[in-house]
Amino acid sequence: MHHRARKRFGQNFLVDSGVIARIVDVISPQPGDVLIEIGPGQAAMTRPLAESGAEMVLLEIDRDLVARLREQFAGYASVSVHEGDALRENFDELAGHRRFRLVGNLPYNISTPLIFHALRWSAQTRDMHFMLQQEVVNRLAASPGCKAWGRLSIMCQLRCAVTPLFDVPPGAFSPAPKVNSSVVRLVPHANPPVEVDDPEIFEQVVRQAFSQRRKTLRNSLRSLLDAPTMEAGGIDPGARPETRGLVELAAMSRVLAEQKRWLRTQ
Repeated sequence: MHHRARKRFGQNFLVDSGVIARIVDVISPQPGDVLIEIGPGQAAMTRPLAESGAEMVLLEIDRDLVARLREQFAGYASVSVHEGDALRENFDELAGHRRFRLVGNLPYNISTPLIFHALRWSAQTRDMHFMLQQEVVNRLAASPGCKAWGRLSIMCQLRCAVTPLFDVPPGAFSPAPKVNSSVVRLVPHANPPVEVDDPEIFEQVVRQAFSQRRKTLRNSLRSLLDAPTMEAGGIDPGARPETRGLVELAAMSRVLAEQKRWLRTQ
């Protein structure tokens, strides 16, 4: 029985067998791997991934598809089907507190918050392979100084090495989206590229700076740091946020953390 794609779940099912084979090849699943597939949908990628001998946890929000997946994979001891919202799930618990790999053709309407959610478990994650809107992959892989550089680029690159793999045209999906897609690999760093003493303060600085990205740091961070404090910490208050890389942003967060510590002692 045909399943009609549901717009509220952002469903665009992958149907191109060549693209599916290419994605499975770059994931290269092995026996002993624990793979969590987000939004398996009609199981286009699931079956070839499961046939590798990897253990698979299928996380699907659409209850009609959950029922079909349970029926489809009833004979696979290595495949379990979990009904739930990926934005709310604890991936570590789904994997049974073992290191895991994340894969998925992510719904475009929630892809950015879903990536931020997945990054919470980067320490337990071996790698992530996602199909995303091409524009989102460009943001993930962006460098300082370009328009795409922003909060998503920074928070992801702080935790992972980002490798765009290949582009996928709209015709590979049913229904076809109105945008191009790309497959990306995220591999959590064994050692972060910069030292961040207080992750919460770092995120606060990044969020505040890029909420008004066209303003200078002097103006966008005014409520957190004044210009003399920035200059004393070696930070140019006249620079725009999009020109600052991880090293400079980490320096700003250290200055703010030191300022907060000093204020607590007064």
